[in-house]
Amino acid sequence: MSAPTIRDRLYEAPGPRTRRRVALFTVLALIGLGFLLFIIIRQFARQGQLEARYWDFFLKWSTWRYLGQGLLSTLKAALTAAVIAIALGFILMRGKLRQNPVPRWIATAVIEFTRGVPTLLLIYFFFLVLPRMGLNLGAFWRITLPCAISASGIIAEAFRAGVNAVPKGQAEAALSLGLSNTRTFYQVVFPQALRFVIPSLISELVIVLKDTTFAYVVSYADLMQHAKVLITSHDALVSVYLVVAVIYILINYALNRMSDRIAQGNRRPTVQRQGGAA
Repeated sequence: MSAPTIRDRLYEAPGPRTRRRVALFTVLALIGLGFLLFIIIRQFARQGQLEARYWDFFLKWSTWRYLGQGLLSTLKAALTAAVIAIALGFILMRGKLRQNPVPRWIATAVIEFTRGVPTLLLIYFFFLVLPRMGLNLGAFWRITLPCAISASGIIAEAFRAGVNAVPKGQAEAALSLGLSNTRTFYQVVFPQALRFVIPSLISELVIVLKDTTFAYVVSYADLMQHAKVLITSHDALVSVYLVVAVIYILINYALNRMSDRIAQGNRRPTVQRQGGAA
């Protein structure tokens, strides 16, 4: 019997010993998290942060409606930035895959630039530099465009990895049937590549959503801005930020679960075909 490979250890179903070990570590981690949560709650109680005046305003519908308005603004900015980032990433990917060196070099330079420059620096550029050049954008675009540009390079590389993951025989077969290079890419290669990268695109949406928390720089009325208003109105910094953090965690958890489900759905047909072939 041959020794297990790295692929076997990463992708094969764990055995009984591994499952027991995972269960043990899970229990220990839950105990540790529970103990940490107990310490945090006890510290809050000692500092008086559990008093009713810091929490009772969350029983009012007006509070949740106000937070909901900020959440809708955050989701609007994140989704718009994600759509723009996907479009820019696709264009950059196409440029980097060109045989012509000029568009390939330009696309490579832009990708490396967007991946290397922090999102906050791009936001300051749109907020401070562009107005001096006579280009005054609204607060929505001052947060949306920098987040989109920052994510476009990563999405371009994800697209390129998906295209490279498609077997070359697919393109060769399409070309042999008389399809042009353009039709081969859009009708054969890219649909398969898109199936590979959808989980990565959803994961990138999580990063874009987190980047929108920089909206305070441009005074965009997002969830964090509304949270600051509640903090000022009720003098409840810990409780408000804790509730907002839970909201972000739930959204990101839902997106990550969606990404996992799509990834599992994409792998299932491949496993069945391999099993049938065996």
